[in-house]
Amino acid sequence: MRTFEYVRATDTQEVVRMLAEDPSASCLAGGTTQLDLMKDGVLEPPTLIDITRLPLHGIERRGESLHVGALATMEELAADSTVAERLPVVREALLLGASVQLRNMATIGGNLLQRTRCRYFRDPAVLECNKRAPGTGCAAVQGAARMHAVLGVNENCIALHASDLAVALVALDAVVHIQGLSGRRTVPLTEFYVTADESPERENVLEHAELITEVEIPLPPPSARSGYLKVRDRVSYEFALTSAAVVLVVEDGTIRQARVGLGGVGSKPWRAYEAEHVLTGAPATSATFQDASEATMRDAWTVPGTAFKVPLARRTLVRELQTVSGVTA
Repeated sequence: MRTFEYVRATDTQEVVRMLAEDPSASCLAGGTTQLDLMKDGVLEPPTLIDITRLPLHGIERRGESLHVGALATMEELAADSTVAERLPVVREALLLGASVQLRNMATIGGNLLQRTRCRYFRDPAVLECNKRAPGTGCAAVQGAARMHAVLGVNENCIALHASDLAVALVALDAVVHIQGLSGRRTVPLTEFYVTADESPERENVLEHAELITEVEIPLPPPSARSGYLKVRDRVSYEFALTSAAVVLVVEDGTIRQARVGLGGVGSKPWRAYEAEHVLTGAPATSATFQDASEATMRDAWTVPGTAFKVPLARRTLVRELQTVSGVTA
């Protein structure tokens, strides 16, 4: 790891100003991704700004939405009473997303901004990486690609977005609040991320001199049921091969509302609008769930190492739709 200047900040606007003045500076919160990338030599910021003392902590319910400070930890959000009561999909995604030790360190803002887990991106010795060095190619397309994406990708990049929490939040229509030099703005999380087939080198719309300050999560109707299923190679401390976040309102055997997010398959947390279109207004049956899963994966782009993810993602979604709805036949 290269030497760097360490700065501790206490004012949000001050951090924004420092970032604007130094395009190579970087922020440090929980550090669970940032420090790994610095140790790997992928990131080498000459200045590291510690933002942990900014007034961006806290979790507050306001009416039918939950407002989460960007510096609240994963463990704090998982323990929140509103999350337990109204947002089981979020709680399950958090608990399955990391060990207790990491959840006590990792922040919500940092989790949403975590970089890809692509082994080629994280190895500076690999020269072919359009995400790290645009125009050089994608080593993963011809290499071992078991942990890579099949949606929102092409031959230029198949890097995967690894956040479990973000999958649940895109299904819930969460919104991120952002502060920059020119003031504040809000961006729906479904519009926050950039797919690899659009721009491999860019993962989201956040500008350098901007900070996520808060995440706003609309609460689903009290009658809604939700859950998160994560399929992985081992039970703990492992990233998803596939995952599904499901929020349903079922009345008299008919699906009145459906929200679906997919993980482990997309270059961004994937909102499965095609599945929602099939589900909404349809009977809650396994046949409907199968149709929804097939619609979702229709446009998958695979290489030999990722082809298995298409049927696995379909089965994952069907299983979680069955679990949340209570319909198994």
